[in-house]
Amino acid sequence: MPAATVEQYLAALPQDRREAINAVREVIRKNLDSSIKEGMQYGVIGYFIPHSVFPAGYHCNPKEPLPYMGLGSGKGHMSLHMMCVYGDKATRAAFETAWKKSGKKLDMGAACLRFKKLEDLALDAIAQVVRSVSAQKYIERYQAVLATGKSGKPKSGARKASKAKARK
Repeated sequence: MPAATVEQYLAALPQDRREAINAVREVIRKNLDSSIKEGMQYGVIGYFIPHSVFPAGYHCNPKEPLPYMGLGSGKGHMSLHMMCVYGDKATRAAFETAWKKSGKKLDMGAACLRFKKLEDLALDAIAQVVRSVSAQKYIERYQAVLATGKSGKPKSGARKASKAKARK
């Protein structure tokens, strides 16, 4: 049965992983916008924008609050899912620049940072990105991306509305 609380999730981890996850949690929580909350989401420790701040919720499942970050322990590694970086070239570039200064190897996909031990992380770079992406900034970017659709072009309804507005 999956953990229902962050405390249950942490208690189920081996000590070395619990210590690493807790250290990352501390960095995130210390630098997090107060509108963003911590809880369990998608089987990992989630940081999300609650419905009280963003009533629409996550477009894939509007019953879920908008995911911002996820922190978890998998079979072969731990991971930090940084949705707040996904698709934002400037934020991603700033994060990579800060990481590079640490001299540590970055093991990251589009938004998922993988690590095997705490020493693999540039915690200051994580702190910087968390501080730089407020709930409001993330919501604005999220809504802009949804408005364009997957292709990056405005959805047909948005194009029609835009053309009608231009004709007026």
